[in-house]
Amino acid sequence: MSIRIGIMGYGNLGRGIECAIKKNDDLELAAVFTRRDPSTVSILTEGVSVCSVNDVESWKGKIDVMILCGGSATDLPEQTPKYAKLFNVVDSFDTHAKIPEHFANVDAAAKEGGNIGIISVGWDPGMFSLNRMYANAILPDGKDYTFWGKGVSQGHSDAIRRIAGVKDAKQYTIPVDSALEAVRAGKNPELTTRQKHTRECFVVLEDGADAAKVENEIKTMPNYFADYDTTVHFISEEELKRDHSGIPHGGFVIRTGKTGWNDENDHVIEYSLKLDSNPEFTSSVIVAYARAAYKLSKEGASGCKTVFDIAPAYLSAKDGAELRKSLL
Repeated sequence: MSIRIGIMGYGNLGRGIECAIKKNDDLELAAVFTRRDPSTVSILTEGVSVCSVNDVESWKGKIDVMILCGGSATDLPEQTPKYAKLFNVVDSFDTHAKIPEHFANVDAAAKEGGNIGIISVGWDPGMFSLNRMYANAILPDGKDYTFWGKGVSQGHSDAIRRIAGVKDAKQYTIPVDSALEAVRAGKNPELTTRQKHTRECFVVLEDGADAAKVENEIKTMPNYFADYDTTVHFISEEELKRDHSGIPHGGFVIRTGKTGWNDENDHVIEYSLKLDSNPEFTSSVIVAYARAAYKLSKEGASGCKTVFDIAPAYLSAKDGAELRKSLL
């Protein structure tokens, strides 16, 4: 029997989940839930219901795992605990500083409902988190580095679009090559925020907007650009659509460390990603963890989990014997 998946929210991530389900023979899309008028939402999978979020409770028992595709700022802190009482759930909550609080809230709700809730699934947090943990366990005497990019930062792009006079914008986070190479060479540099990444902005102005004023507002924006070397390009709307319509991303997790009685040997562990589509890759990670949620639930487990808590075999559609034969 296929694992029945529900999608809560049908934006970039929701569409990515739908595409990822198509790639996995043991999964099937049961329903899509939206806050919009369902009649206005067109999905790719034929014969699958698009339902109002108000009807979600009637699907209890008909969905094995509900994947929550809302935003981390306001949606997921409310939605994940709410729906964990009804379903096994997976989310991509990515506000790192608030993960402990979110975990506690989801854990209580999931245990109340007898369900599994897996939070903060994606590539960072998610796959990058796992690789940081593995590397720390293997090289306890060492140092961590994480570089993001080159890729589109959706949050920073939104911040630019909120500036008066900006019609549209895309912002790229770019690792500083010299810093990346110093880390890879095992030099263990102490790097400031400015030394690790630069930011490049492509901005379409409203008619009559003051370019110099907009550029200054971008470069001095606290928490977003003030601590980085930032370049601003003003381009046409046509150029933005032609050259910057995608959502690529990626990055590197590196740990350098020493072994030996007198620290005589140096080691570098590196994990990297280069992604054409940030939401589609994130979706691919999420559906693997949806499979894990289903397996754990079938074993009678409940409560909140993170990527740290789930054995790798739970992510795979292959059984243990096949995994040992083909991948070990």
